[in-house]
Amino acid sequence: MDLQTLENTAREMVGPGRGILAADESHGTIGKRFEALGIESTEDSRRDYREMLFTTPDIGEYLSGVILFDETIRQTTSDGTPLPQILLDQGVMPGIKVDGSTVDMPLSPGEKFTQGLDKLAGRLEEYREMGARFTKWRAVITIGDGIPTDRCIDANARALALYAAFCQDAGLVPIVEPEVLIDGNHSIQQCYDATQRTLSRTFGHLYEHGVELTGMILKPNMVISGKAADNQSGVEEVARATVECLLRSVPAAVPGIAFLSGGQRFLQATQHLDAMNRLYEGRLPWELSFSYARALQEQPMEIWGGKAGNIEAAQKVFRHRAKMNAAARSGSYSDDVEKAS
Repeated sequence: MDLQTLENTAREMVGPGRGILAADESHGTIGKRFEALGIESTEDSRRDYREMLFTTPDIGEYLSGVILFDETIRQTTSDGTPLPQILLDQGVMPGIKVDGSTVDMPLSPGEKFTQGLDKLAGRLEEYREMGARFTKWRAVITIGDGIPTDRCIDANARALALYAAFCQDAGLVPIVEPEVLIDGNHSIQQCYDATQRTLSRTFGHLYEHGVELTGMILKPNMVISGKAADNQSGVEEVARATVECLLRSVPAAVPGIAFLSGGQRFLQATQHLDAMNRLYEGRLPWELSFSYARALQEQPMEIWGGKAGNIEAAQKVFRHRAKMNAAARSGSYSDDVEKAS
């Protein structure tokens, strides 16, 4: 393991003014989103869509990296250029999702466990040779009646730590993603409690497995009310609850935190990130960045609609959303900035 290289890569991933695009949707996930828009999900249509995103002019100004799916890292553009090379040409680092599917947690109804450790070492070596510089593994924590349980949190935290150790051993920066889901009618306090428990247990296992915190990135949820909750928290309440939870759970050695959007509306995700960076400017030990999927892609996908004639318009909107979230990195986002751009 070359720790200096890992640290340099991690710092570049959360460098000022840029964030990470999560374009690692599985066939099932992107298939559902395509179906809702009347787009047929095929290997070619998925390639065309992601090629549209990755070739957006000047996107490297706002994105430091892109998380790819296994299919995508192996694909080439219509002119034969590997998709990872398209990103590198834009000054954007290719990364790769390496976790498997989730399964029901045994003897724990309503909870999930993430698979994928089997043969991980060999897969990491292949991905590194294909140009990947970082990886991602997502664990899912659900809030509900009597859950999350300690055994579910502990099992997923241990898997995240072992995954991270494998990645660093292979020379790849791990993005550690323990996601407390926004689904449900839980309060912001319940989300705070579940998030703090999850993060604390995750970092305990990371320490036990020898993971170098300076060579990893954390990708957590924001602390927010459940989507079905009657009382929805305001922007500043979410920002303060999230940062205060992180200050109590995340070691200062971690170079950066790249939030997932987790089902938030695209403007919500931008506003929350902006508020955190504005309210806590100069007071935090780590960078606060973004690693959004739907919050960056929802509008461009709708505009593209599977039609080549819509590529330029879709790219314009994609670049705009990336630019707005880049502004949120410094707390300089506003409604006026949104409209002016």
